[in-house]
Amino acid sequence: MMRYPYIDYSDQVKIYPVFEALTGDPLVLDLGAGAPVYEKVDLQDQKAFQAWLDRTMDQGQYTWGVASYLENREPLLTYPQMRKEQRYYHLGLDIIVDLDTPLHAPLDATVVHSDYEEGPGNYGGNVLLRHDGEGFETFYSLYGHLNRKQLPSMGETFGAGETFAMIGDFHENGNWFYHTHLQVITQKGYEQGWVSKGYCTAEDLAAMDGICPSPLSLFKL
Repeated sequence: MMRYPYIDYSDQVKIYPVFEALTGDPLVLDLGAGAPVYEKVDLQDQKAFQAWLDRTMDQGQYTWGVASYLENREPLLTYPQMRKEQRYYHLGLDIIVDLDTPLHAPLDATVVHSDYEEGPGNYGGNVLLRHDGEGFETFYSLYGHLNRKQLPSMGETFGAGETFAMIGDFHENGNWFYHTHLQVITQKGYEQGWVSKGYCTAEDLAAMDGICPSPLSLFKL
């Protein structure tokens, strides 16, 4: 059985875009420690940051953007639990799109988790999809910062390309700028509880390929 991310090389597996009709180059947003953005805007004020982001994207004529997997985001993460555990390395790919943009299943999927995580800095509306196939090992994809009222039901199934959720606003997305956190989790990672962890420590990095590998192979245009 082929494991993720090598399914991207298989003629038997077609991965569909999570977001339809993204065009042009993305704004590549650096949120890592020492990035210039921290000198330009207060990222603790996410509404101000969204306004700055809108202006920046308009000036560059960007219609979408991305922020990286495995960035060290220590300056952004002021939450006590993160500080205590020193989990600063981002395990998802942040895909920046407009409010209420629909998300589509990249593969045939079953909803194994659909919930609302309350509180600033958390996921807000979030969905975990399980992907099973004859040609590859089961794995999961996690989507955070979603519209609370548009979440799917537990056990619901979606065909590849079908809409399953929408991007949420500040009051329902954990008080974050408009985006989704796309994270891939292996069966091993699922069994070890990484569904609830969007960041890891420096000591965890060496093991991440087998637990929360890069989501880039699952994100198609």
